[in-house]
Amino acid sequence: MTEKVRAARNRTITLTDAEYRFFSSRLIHLKGISRLEIDDVVNKTINNDLFEVIDALPQPFADLIIIDPPYNLTKDFNGFTFNSSSNSEYLDYLRSWFPKVVALLKPTGSLYLCGDWKCTSALQEVMEENLIVLNRITWQREKGRGALRNWKNGMEDIWFGVKNPKDYYFDVEAVKMKRKVIAPYKENGQPKDWEATENGNFRLTYPSNFWDDISIPYWSMPENTDHPTQKPEKLIAKLILASCPANGIVFDPFLGSGTTSVVAKKLGRNYCGIEMNTEYCCWAEKRLQIAEADPSIQGYTGGVFWERNTLNAQQTRKKGKI
Repeated sequence: MTEKVRAARNRTITLTDAEYRFFSSRLIHLKGISRLEIDDVVNKTINNDLFEVIDALPQPFADLIIIDPPYNLTKDFNGFTFNSSSNSEYLDYLRSWFPKVVALLKPTGSLYLCGDWKCTSALQEVMEENLIVLNRITWQREKGRGALRNWKNGMEDIWFGVKNPKDYYFDVEAVKMKRKVIAPYKENGQPKDWEATENGNFRLTYPSNFWDDISIPYWSMPENTDHPTQKPEKLIAKLILASCPANGIVFDPFLGSGTTSVVAKKLGRNYCGIEMNTEYCCWAEKRLQIAEADPSIQGYTGGVFWERNTLNAQQTRKKGKI
């Protein structure tokens, strides 16, 4: 593979020609197969267009489905260009595959659908046609270019839905956040709902539907690839810990560079991902291999999520505890 010239401290994951050949040999190609069993797809990276294999996948098999489809923007994905369209045309695109993906979800499963401001109304509509919508998560996307004649886009949405609102998995204790206490309150001289440490005062808080602690992967982070819309491991970790039981199956029909599969593996879940671009699939396989030796997730340590750039988390990393 042709490599870019990068700075010495750049940690972006790349592939040599030998690595490309090796990892591409591990990919699964399923075009033309009429019926698949769970063992055919679990813990596999499937190198196909979703439309080629969706009808053959076992129904239902996923405890959790995370979908990060092409947004309604013109974007080049390593030679494949997805073109923006009208809202009605984009909605037709979603309807061409979304109900089939929902059919792969177990009755007690959960589904998360990612998007931005431009396509979020279409996402809500297709979700409500097929699932019970429980929430919309908005997360702060601090990376991005400014705009001269508009507001800079600094947010993205994740729609959360289930098949059965009375019976679905959700582990709120697994996704608590450790936040700094700015004005510590004491009762009878003792900390109330917070902990005093040598590195500051902290409180464990319940998660809300606004996330301001996410860092977009960039060149100095070991999870970074050249994928143009890569999601952060920390973001995906929250979805998996909250909505997939240990040893459950996480499915991503638009896998990209593999973040969903990699995080599932790091957190003790099974995975299945479909991606049409072979190089992206190879990045995913390389990241899965790296995860075997290093299961750490930046911003998640000690069983809790930390605020972005929290001093305690920085010092913990320096001591090699994650």
